Amino acid sequence: MERDLWLAERLEVPLHICHVSMAESLHLIRRAKVRGVRVTCEVTPHHLLLSEEEASRIGPDAKVNPPLRRRRDVEALQEALAEGLIDVIASDHAPHHPDEKARGWQEAPFGVIGLETTWGVLYTHLVSKGVLDLGGLIERLSANPAKAFGLPGGSLLKGRRADITILDLGEEWEVLPEEFASKGRNTPFKGWRLRGRAWGTIVQGRPVMIGGRLLL
Repeated sequence: MERDLWLAERLEVPLHICHVSMAESLHLIRRAKVRGVRVTCEVTPHHLLLSEEEASRIGPDAKVNPPLRRRRDVEALQEALAEGLIDVIASDHAPHHPDEKARGWQEAPFGVIGLETTWGVLYTHLVSKGVLDLGGLIERLSANPAKAFGLPGGSLLKGRRADITILDLGEEWEVLPEEFASKGRNTPFKGWRLRGRAWGTIVQGRPVMIGGRLLL
């Protein structure tokens, strides 16, 4: 990372760093931003909420790359998110067949499923607990990614492309992998009680999911 930040500064080009997971990385990014380097960075829900201690308990469904870190890294990531240092939160959606994850820690592939749990775990454990406000979470999941990569979404302004998620902030639910729409079941959040869920989605102006039911 230090090398890439150095190159971005010398060449005066933008740089996006994904999967930030350690406090030491945050120090490098902070110093680079102070120097005016055009760097943005992202973090995943599992790195924001889980540590290596949970990984040993959960098993292969918590095997990710980079791996889950120390509790102090989790705390540093949340603090950096609150202060605005971290620009983007990405689901890091990586589904795998249950048979693949059942091979044991050494043989199981890296990755966790994320699309169906991202909003619920972040709203419940960041917004509801005061780590981040609602607007800040929405910004990091939509507006900031669109801005960083020059994408057309991320805004409700007139004339912008209608890529919209309709949220039910009051719905309480339990993460039950067997009820996922995806064929993947590899979530480290199995059994978590959450509040807040996507009720519907509109993609390029077309309703795709309404009331939790796919329309395709």
